[in-house]
Amino acid sequence: MNKFNVFLLICLLIFGNNVFSQSKQVIIPDTSNKNIDVSLKNEVHHTIELGLKWLLKQQEVNGSWQNDPAITSLVVSSFLRYNLNFSYKDSFINASFEYLKKCIKSDGGIYLKDVPNYTTSICLMAFKDASNLEFNNIINNAENFLMGLQYNEDKGYTKDSLNYGGVDYGYSKNPDVSNLQWAIEAIQYKESYKVEQQSDEKAKKKKLFYNKALIFLAKCQNLKSVNKESYSGNDGGFMYAPGKSKAEGTTSYGSMTYAGLKSMIYMKVNKNDKSVQAAYNWVKNNYTVEKNPGMGEQGLFYYYHTFSKSLSAYGEDYLIDSKGIKHNWRTELAGQIIKIQNEEGWWQNQNARWWENNKILVTAFCILSLEELLK
Repeated sequence: MNKFNVFLLICLLIFGNNVFSQSKQVIIPDTSNKNIDVSLKNEVHHTIELGLKWLLKQQEVNGSWQNDPAITSLVVSSFLRYNLNFSYKDSFINASFEYLKKCIKSDGGIYLKDVPNYTTSICLMAFKDASNLEFNNIINNAENFLMGLQYNEDKGYTKDSLNYGGVDYGYSKNPDVSNLQWAIEAIQYKESYKVEQQSDEKAKKKKLFYNKALIFLAKCQNLKSVNKESYSGNDGGFMYAPGKSKAEGTTSYGSMTYAGLKSMIYMKVNKNDKSVQAAYNWVKNNYTVEKNPGMGEQGLFYYYHTFSKSLSAYGEDYLIDSKGIKHNWRTELAGQIIKIQNEEGWWQNQNARWWENNKILVTAFCILSLEELLK
């Protein structure tokens, strides 16, 4: 363990328990909120705190986690969203932002070499979580970078193209729902918090980005009334990309359907819109907290993360599945995530696809999911 982490661990041992226990008294919601009962709320807080303490011990001497800006940002956001007395001014979080600043490119992207869209999107949300006016230019430039990745007229694409409106990794020329949903979330995240008065021109640019993104999403939804392509099914779910699914063929599956649903709601599509309702019906028909529908253990923790944000954004406290069973989805998802936590505080997927055997990555996913449930 390096000297920096030894210092942090000593601080945590001296001050940490008091900080965590005091924060419980402050942030546990009023007991009149019946979405999660009081005992489960306490267990959720304990689970999050155990995970955060474990994550703190994993920080590198340069302020990062695993020398990866995206993973670092997920961890930083998991601390900043927990409503403790954490801020960008805390030494260990400030060290993380100093590391992230070194990853900023001249074009506004925030990444090292690979997956510039994914990484910039996740880093952008961490900078927004800091609520620091000094990060205004970083935020503005990163948003412009992400919007500049969209396949549109500027890149020679028309609405007839399957790629139109999409976003890819930043170099693949194969846009997909997963990349797009990260960009959408990052751009619209904390819209109510404006580090400076947003110009009308910037607002129009975002609106155009969203409108074109909806055209791409329609070509990824198995819904014939909106997707006129020959490959479209009609169950309302989402595939990975136009005519392509990670669940084989053009099959709808869990994580992408939640990603599509979440993205539409984040872009202010009305809940009664037929595309939104079709996606939500797919969710009801395939509801489970034990696996990623259509993918099993693959991408399970990404699924939990997207599940929690999607249903939270949809705004219904209960979900009635295809068998007529009423589910308190917050309680059920929280219970499942708590059940599979290691006693040391981490989570891990035994299926290594999409890095989910990486304890730090999926631990951050789980903590962010639980924090979403507490909103």
